[in-house]
Amino acid sequence: MMSPSSSFWNTASREAMKSGMFVAKVYCFLHVTTNYLGFMAYAYGPSMIPTLHPSGNMLLAERISKRYQKPSRGDIVVIRSPENPNKTPIKRVVGVEGDCISFVIDPVKSDESQTIVVPKGHVFVQGDYTHNSRDSRNFGPVPYGLIQGRVLWRVWPFQDFGPLGPTPT
Repeated sequence: MMSPSSSFWNTASREAMKSGMFVAKVYCFLHVTTNYLGFMAYAYGPSMIPTLHPSGNMLLAERISKRYQKPSRGDIVVIRSPENPNKTPIKRVVGVEGDCISFVIDPVKSDESQTIVVPKGHVFVQGDYTHNSRDSRNFGPVPYGLIQGRVLWRVWPFQDFGPLGPTPT
């Protein structure tokens, strides 16, 4: 005959194993989802006005398609900042490898322009509101390896819920 204390510990250990397995499955699901399928990104600030609200947007970005790995002109992408790897700004692709891009270096201070050819394996990104955006005009073309995802949907604010497709640039 089993003592009441050993039956308690048997039951407690079984329940702990069930709970532990559940937590492990949830963690694995979230890991696979966010690293290989898609993730939520938070965008704030004025650089993407009028497309995104400066007070903040929750966006759904994908990582599964070939288009995420090699975006097209007009796509909105989440990048790992070349200046600060802890930041993930959201910008629009205005040039792909081989494109000749002319841009005003600092539209607030002068109208001095520069022309570059986007190197192979890179994209040229820019905020929609060029007067207040740190982008490829400041840090140069972005390598494909720094692209974290392609934005598909605006999730919040809810009144603007919907797809954010590419726009011609």
